[in-house]
Amino acid sequence: MNIIKIQQLIELIEKGETGKPKQIANQLGVTERQLYKYLDILKSEFNAPIKYSRSRETYFFSEQGKIDLRWQD
Repeated sequence: MNIIKIQQLIELIEKGETGKPKQIANQLGVTERQLYKYLDILKSEFNAPIKYSRSRETYFFSEQGKIDLRWQD
């Protein structure tokens, strides 16, 4: 698991600018299979309410909230 890639994925989802799965996988420099693994980790381990809109062609968070994997002081 690459935490940096997962953080980049979170940021793209927050912006609502992911594009189709193949596009976001290319942006992150991972395979589609790895992308789906990252999405599954976010959904199962962090309970992130991630959905995909076919009409907008983007992943998005369906509820208010935030995932942040960075140290904050």
